[in-house]
Amino acid sequence: MKNIEVDLLIIGAGPAGLGAALAAGSAGVHHIIILDRMAEPGGILQQCIHNGFGLRRYSEELTGPEYAGRDLDLLQKQAGVKIHLNTAVLEIEPGGSGAPHQIIAASPQDGMVRYQARAVVLAMGCRERPRGAVNIPGFRPAGIYTAGTVQRLMNIEGFRPGNRAVILGSGDIGLIMARRLTLEGIQVPAVLELLPYSSGLTRNLVQCLEDYQIPLYLNHTVIEVLGEGRVTGVKVAPVNEKREPIPVRSFTLDCDTLVLSVGLIPENELSRMAGIKLDPATSGSLVGPDYQTSIPGIFACGNVLHVHDLVDDVSAESAVAGAAAAAFVQGRTESPATIGIKPGRNIRSVVPQRIAPDQPVTLYIRPAFPEQDVTLRAGKTKWRQRVVTPGETIRITVGPEQTDGFMDFLPLSLEREGDSRG
Repeated sequence: MKNIEVDLLIIGAGPAGLGAALAAGSAGVHHIIILDRMAEPGGILQQCIHNGFGLRRYSEELTGPEYAGRDLDLLQKQAGVKIHLNTAVLEIEPGGSGAPHQIIAASPQDGMVRYQARAVVLAMGCRERPRGAVNIPGFRPAGIYTAGTVQRLMNIEGFRPGNRAVILGSGDIGLIMARRLTLEGIQVPAVLELLPYSSGLTRNLVQCLEDYQIPLYLNHTVIEVLGEGRVTGVKVAPVNEKREPIPVRSFTLDCDTLVLSVGLIPENELSRMAGIKLDPATSGSLVGPDYQTSIPGIFACGNVLHVHDLVDDVSAESAVAGAAAAAFVQGRTESPATIGIKPGRNIRSVVPQRIAPDQPVTLYIRPAFPEQDVTLRAGKTKWRQRVVTPGETIRITVGPEQTDGFMDFLPLSLEREGDSRG
């Protein structure tokens, strides 16, 4: 087996991996290798041909490939960064007492390779939850796809998945594919959502459903797939307060395609293998203010850490992780004193989970349920929030002003008027 020593190894060549490499290279790390199992760099961005990317980072609307292209153009100017494609990482063995981390990868061009890395950035992204995870009864006919699969089939491979498609789930990719299918002449009779609210961005609800007059059925789900050789329809039923279907009120929608947009799962099998501690709320790693995981020298960023709404946030987060990984490689890192974040009312998750009280840190907060006219409280500071929803991350920066007087943890909550619980 070939052995290769490297300063920084990044797993994943999507926007998170590219952003971390740019930051680390700019900080003076000269030997960086990015591994990716796909045939082209850019990750999921390559199949996202719609616009809406880069509004915060570049103050203009870009398509996914355009956004990835800008990072790749910048990386070409950094001679120390190499991208190895068609490469699958099989194992991570953390180093101890200053020893390098051992990463075993395989590819058709290089065979089995053991990389010895002084620092590692995990940027593997996430995968879609399939039909088996939502337990939809019925046969297993052709015509059932996840939304990301349909997106790749249409935008990369040039295939038409069907003629009439029902979409289950109102996540962002499901909403975007409702519009994409419609533009290709495929009828979309309904988008179904189990919850009483959409799990996508408000702008996608407006631009992808309302603008194209595609119905959204809240509190509804698929209770049976009809058809054997090919999907012929789906049986749909409303659900009660416990999210249990009400079969007596069911109805049938004729279709030849069922598109599933039922959630994303951070790709953390390698993290578990390495013994990294995970957060049950995000299914990603527990990280500090520099995005270092529970194992020194291993950092995480992007959708492998928590599912993001905007690629601009992925890039901002990855820049912090890449710079911190560079500092670790160069021996400039010090372990700052940190305090935890204590989620309170209507807080589903927050990243990072630990912050340095004497430094400004950007928090990415996911509400548990939608509300209007609430107050976000972090320590002693309050921010008025007109609308909060689980489909949109709240992004705030906290620093010494908010953490002053809190020794062990910083309380964080969304409060209604007159509610003082933390």
